[in-house]
Amino acid sequence: VQLQASGGGLVQTGDSLRLSCTTSGFIFGSYVMAWFRQAPGKEREFVAAIGRSSSAPDYADSVKGRFTISRDNRKNTVYLQMNMLEPEDTAVYYCAAAPIRSVIYIIKREPEEYDRWGQGTQVTVSS
Repeated sequence: VQLQASGGGLVQTGDSLRLSCTTSGFIFGSYVMAWFRQAPGKEREFVAAIGRSSSAPDYADSVKGRFTISRDNRKNTVYLQMNMLEPEDTAVYYCAAAPIRSVIYIIKREPEEYDRWGQGTQVTVSS
């Protein structure tokens, strides 16, 4: 099982970045995919998540309208397009996967619901 996040970097306020998370070793289409982030001295927090059919993604209020999560089930990859970046977005960003256990499911925001994690990619936004 592998989740490989990439695309982070150092940008200025107002810039954009696109994170990618390529996966292998599990049935990608059977998992909710999410992005979390963790800033220094803070707890890991939910950013965005998307179900297998890409309908009704969920976003944290702090990123709603600026970030867009998407997935390509053919490429086993999930993306996070981040626009209008702010210094408060500075963090290590992690992709994560949670198994879908029923036909009807609810996207969860709690990190403990996700059992597969990538290694993280650093995003730094300078003011």
